[in-house]
Amino acid sequence: MSDLVFIAFPNEQKAEEVRDRILGMQKEYLIELGDAVIATKDEQGRVKLNQMVNTTAAGAASGAIWGTLVGLIFMAPLVGTAIGAASGALGGYLTDAGIDDKFMKEAAGALSPGSAGLFLLIRKLTADKVLADLEGVGGTVMRTSFDHEQEQKLRDALAGHTPAPQPAPEKTDTAG
Repeated sequence: MSDLVFIAFPNEQKAEEVRDRILGMQKEYLIELGDAVIATKDEQGRVKLNQMVNTTAAGAASGAIWGTLVGLIFMAPLVGTAIGAASGALGGYLTDAGIDDKFMKEAAGALSPGSAGLFLLIRKLTADKVLADLEGVGGTVMRTSFDHEQEQKLRDALAGHTPAPQPAPEKTDTAG
């Protein structure tokens, strides 16, 4: 089961910095992401999504390659390339992998103008190590699907403070 996290940041640069840090943790196998999207809200209140993967461009490239191959068979590679690129771009545009775009735009509507939010779809994570790496990066947790305890741990890590360690119980001397 995946978990959804939405964290607000004062600007897009900070959200991008945290996303890069989390993607680095993914390379270390500390976290497995299904998606990581940055949403920005401009001064006019418009929300823009910065996806990790541009499915339209990927679809166009893939379609162009397949269209060229099919076009070569029918002795019209340029026509095949054009038709393949167009159909691939359309297919990529209509493909929505990861977090639903409509949901992200609605949730990002709560951001203040000029700020940004980071949406994370987390498949797996090593919580203690990920939270330690995120300690003090800032940001405000807007929404999560975590339980209350995990959500509070995330809030504490982003704020840069960890719960105080519990003092060890006093040992009583029974020899006597």
